Amino acid sequence: MGTRRAVAGRRKTRPAVIGGVAAVVVVGAGLGAYALYGGGAAAEDTARTTSAAGEKVKTGPLSAAEVESAAQRFLTAWQQGRIDEAADATDDAGAAKPLLTGYTKDARIKDVTLTPGTPSGAKVPFSVKATVAFEDTSKPLAYDGALTVVRRAGDGEPRVDWRPSVVHPELRDGDKLVTGESGTPPVKALDRDGGEITAAKYPSLGTVLDGLREKYGKKAGGTAGIELRVVRGKESKAAKVSDKTLLVLSEGTPGTVKTTLDPGLQSAAEKEVAGKERASVVLLRASTGEILAVANGSHGFNTAFQGSLAPGSTMKVITSSLLIEKGLASIDKQHPCPKYFTYGGWKFQNDDKFEIKDGTFRASFARSCNTAFISQAPKLKNDDLTKQAQQVFGLSMNNWAIGVPSFDGAVPVQSAAPMAASLIGQGGVRMNPLNMASVSATVRTGTFHQPYLVAPSVDGRKLATASRTMSASTLTQLRELMSYTAAYGTAAEAMSGVGGDVGAKTGSAEVDGQKKPNGWFTAYRGDLAAAGVVQAGGHGGDTAGPIVASLLKAGG
Repeated sequence: MGTRRAVAGRRKTRPAVIGGVAAVVVVGAGLGAYALYGGGAAAEDTARTTSAAGEKVKTGPLSAAEVESAAQRFLTAWQQGRIDEAADATDDAGAAKPLLTGYTKDARIKDVTLTPGTPSGAKVPFSVKATVAFEDTSKPLAYDGALTVVRRAGDGEPRVDWRPSVVHPELRDGDKLVTGESGTPPVKALDRDGGEITAAKYPSLGTVLDGLREKYGKKAGGTAGIELRVVRGKESKAAKVSDKTLLVLSEGTPGTVKTTLDPGLQSAAEKEVAGKERASVVLLRASTGEILAVANGSHGFNTAFQGSLAPGSTMKVITSSLLIEKGLASIDKQHPCPKYFTYGGWKFQNDDKFEIKDGTFRASFARSCNTAFISQAPKLKNDDLTKQAQQVFGLSMNNWAIGVPSFDGAVPVQSAAPMAASLIGQGGVRMNPLNMASVSATVRTGTFHQPYLVAPSVDGRKLATASRTMSASTLTQLRELMSYTAAYGTAAEAMSGVGGDVGAKTGSAEVDGQKKPNGWFTAYRGDLAAAGVVQAGGHGGDTAGPIVASLLKAGG
């Protein structure tokens, strides 16, 4: 429904064996191109066919020989420093040449040895061994890469599909590799108790540490070292992706940055997402906004802080506050929950097409009835939900300053069916666990407190605020809805055994191309608020729910 979207370690790779010849590129006289696949001149392109009008465009699946030959030409030329030839062996020589040139000139990488692995269809893995040298300092560099061979537009000739990740898997469009004085001194990140935070101790925090260095490296009193780094271009910076250190040639002197992370809770969060690649979770202190723990099962991108995903029915917390304020719902008044409701030309339905006859709004919230919310769309203005998210919950204003890169949600103004879909967390609404943990924190305390990882006193930055709070009546009803859901609704199983003052809401967000929805869960217990998502995991109560509930228990 609605509009929906959603330094690699060295690996030992055996050389490919083709026709009984080991596939290895070796620097040295008499080798080079002919050593890569053992094919020599015989591995060159097959003859082209022509017509009266000129060359025919080659079509059809690539043969193994075409894949091997195209990879051979590219890897051999790159290794031997023949940049023009290497670039011409790709399908975009203009884009390839600057990055390949910079590999030697800017990144100071020399003595390159490329060893191809066994091709898988059109994809050819390879390993890289080289040396990075800057002035009198040098260190070995090793990593794994991969390329894919495609038919070039225009003539169908096999060429390497050019992407920056061919040069290094960490590179995106516009990024480049640079070796030199880092410019940004390293930082020593501390938890709230003064213990050092490292990626070795907390695997989820690699991207967080990168962000802390980028933000506070020059302010924390350290001195820069010599490093090989990925320097991000405009596209990556727009996505708030931090520069990344790939190799340290000489250590700088780190400055110190203290965070709000709780070491015990961070360890618990790491344990909860371990082995769950697409799971992310955030835990906050509701009364202050301090981030006590953050963890991602997949360590390459900080989904917990920077994800942009449809939040599904967890969005109904915000929508409920809107409907109650406008007198369109009241906790114990009858509220429609039909099997279907059509609006804007779209037909909406509930999970398993259930309905609640003569039910209350409390029952609809607890069972997460979609049509109970969609049915109110005709009575709302297009910008009502956007204003509620911004003015009460502090979301979707692009002004959070938590201490590292983050995304503070998007609730765009929409109309017709997409507006209706946004009421149940689909349409154009986008959130992450940090945002949804903040939503629960706002309900728990009655006031929005912008989450933060580094105290604003460290650098004098201003935290975001919300322009108003909910009325006492609305807040009381919203808390009761979440409390009832935690005890008797879709969140009950996950929250079983979580005592005290609790509230929760589950969510499942449909995503095009996924068999299972993204499972969401947001909850509070006392002065703690948390939220999590398991992408393509299924219903939130079964997937993200146990992760969030476990952290709330761990918080005491």
